[in-house]
Formats: sequence, C-alpha cells, structure tokens
Amino acid sequence: MLYIMRHGKTEWNELHKLQGQTDIPLNENGRKMAREAGKRYREIHFDICYCSPLIRAKETAELVLEGRAVPIVTDDRLMEMCFGEYEGIENSFALPDCPINLAFQAPERFVADKGAESFEELFARTGDFLEKVVKPQLAQGKDILIVGHGAMNSSIVCQVKKLPLTQFWSAGIENCKLMQLC
Repeated sequence: MLYIMRHGKTEWNELHKLQGQTDIPLNENGRKMAREAGKRYREIHFDICYCSPLIRAKETAELVLEGRAVPIVTDDRLMEMCFGEYEGIENSFALPDCPINLAFQAPERFVADKGAESFEELFARTGDFLEKVVKPQLAQGKDILIVGHGAMNSSIVCQVKKLPLTQFWSAGIENCKLMQLC
C-alpha cells in the first residue's frame, strides 16, 4: 500500500504565507496535529517512511511514527514545489494579478518565473521517485508512507491516479490526514 500525508501546521500556514522550499518548522499546533495523527493511525502498518528533508515534514514523520520501528528516509525529490521569489508572500490572493496565484487557480496555465519551479519540473522529480523507489517496493508488497507537502503530494496523487493538471488540487490534502493511494 502507498499512503501520503501532508505535514502539520506551521506559523506560515497560520499567516497564509507561501512556504514552498523555505524551511519553516512546525508550530505547537502542528506538533499536536502530528502526535494526534500518530495515535489515530497507530494500527496502520508501514514498512518504511519517506519524507521531504524540510523540517516541517521530517518532524511530522518523526512525531507520527514515534515509538514505532519504522525507518524514516529523507529524499530531496520530495521537497515542496519551489515558488521562487514568491515564497514568504502573505495572502497572495489579496494581491490582484499576482502571477503565483495562477499555480493554484489554473495550474495548466501557470508559467514559472522569478525562480519558481514549473509543474513539469515538479512532476519529473516526483515521478522519478515513484518509478525508482516506490514502484519496486510496492511490487515487493511493502507498505510505504510518504510525508510531504501540499503541492508535492498533489503531484504524486495526479501521477498515481492519472489525473490531468487541471485537477491538480482536487485531492484537497489536509494537514496530518492520511490518504491511501494504492
């Protein structure tokens, strides 16, 4: 089985700031969410957990799996989508014509600029991870947990479920909620 989970809340989540690859830690609410998720999903078996190296994902994985003998392996291909110069912007939707908003409103029309990563680049790195790491282990009957981020996890959902880019955000991945993909 393949499962994904989005990290717990951070101060930037609370402030509606675009995080991307900026390494923001969990806040106390995020830590509480992760601990509660650990209790809620304690009976679900995982052979291994892969997570983003960003502290909010890594700390979430550690708290969710606390007390369990599940190895946690970080992989750079699981980092959040890079939003370039737009990282740190607060309430981007309140800014008329802010180009990064297109990534969330109409991803199929988004053109990466100012250091932002394109959807094609995001899909290439997460697709490489799925092909080289996840698929061989699923074929061996392993139960895998991926702890990551909203956009990165959505790219995995789209690839596993073969969804078009127009449905990129359709999974509605909530913080610390486990989603079974296959």
